[in-house]
Amino acid sequence: MKSEISLTKYRGLCCLNCGHPLDISDKFCSNCGQTNNTKKLSFNDFFLEFFGGIFSYDSRMNRTLATLIFYPGKISRDYINGIRTKYANPFRFFLSISIIFFIIWSFTFQSNNFGGVSDNQTVAELDQFSEKEKEELKEELQKVPFGKEIDLDTILGIKPAEITKNYKDRHLTQRQLDTLNLVESSFKQISLYSEFYNQTSILNPEEAIDSLDHSNKFWNRYLYRKAVDTEIIRNNPKVFFDYLISKSPFIIFFFLPVFALIIWLFYFYKPINYMEHLVFTFHVQSTFFVFVLIGLIIDLIFKSEVFSTIALIIFLFYLYKALRNFYNERRFVTIVKFLALNFIFLTLAIIAAFISALTFFAIR
Repeated sequence: MKSEISLTKYRGLCCLNCGHPLDISDKFCSNCGQTNNTKKLSFNDFFLEFFGGIFSYDSRMNRTLATLIFYPGKISRDYINGIRTKYANPFRFFLSISIIFFIIWSFTFQSNNFGGVSDNQTVAELDQFSEKEKEELKEELQKVPFGKEIDLDTILGIKPAEITKNYKDRHLTQRQLDTLNLVESSFKQISLYSEFYNQTSILNPEEAIDSLDHSNKFWNRYLYRKAVDTEIIRNNPKVFFDYLISKSPFIIFFFLPVFALIIWLFYFYKPINYMEHLVFTFHVQSTFFVFVLIGLIIDLIFKSEVFSTIALIIFLFYLYKALRNFYNERRFVTIVKFLALNFIFLTLAIIAAFISALTFFAIR
């Protein structure tokens, strides 16, 4: 009797969340599902609810992960057939896995660039110096004992004076540029600005434009910035690669709906709508992240690059099995569509990388 009273003590006659009328015997609101509880929030209640939600999601996360890896295509088939409560939401699961993936991927990429400097890195770093800076470094090194006996020009990559490019050799005045069409003048300006930057290391567009006696207008400043960006990437491609990595989550996020649309076109005769194709796409992409993530972690432990490659090969076989199990078609038809989809996927990835490159140069 006492326990029954304690159960109904904090129940109300109206849902606090949506205002729906309730009976004292109702444990939950029939309209919104919230617990019928008027008790004031306490420290204990708050943390029990918080950790209860975490562990509830964790159990679905683990079940989703196990089914996803060991039973290709099954979880997507179950989800569209209405078996959803025991699995994590496909979109939420994809976001969780992708966040973990990109954190570890960026960490792995950074760790591969530490731990010693190779000869190639040294040459790349020297290439970033302007000719003026190399000459100054040469003068300092010649003061060192035996410095004059060493071929510093070769070591520092200093070009002989008679063949060294000078921006003055290709300098055009603003009046000369104005006589050319926009395309021709732009190419000549970028070439001139690249040489100027290499020899002066001036980053400020206004200062550079003023030194070249060109008009300090937006287009000239813009071209100078693009010329500098091009030279920076040429001397250090890692800058551009880092940019692509940072934008990869956004590229993939907007890319998946397009890929789901293509899959829908491949299977338009199946009684599966676009959103169900999208669920399958989210599950497949999540599995890709999981496999590559495992490979990256093992590579990180053993300081290797083999296991991430093996993970990619395993994923290709997984994708074939997922297509076959989810769409339930003959082996030959599945193989043909598997090859076609991978070709389209690669093409779209190249297009996305190209658009990212244009964006990098347009807004940087």
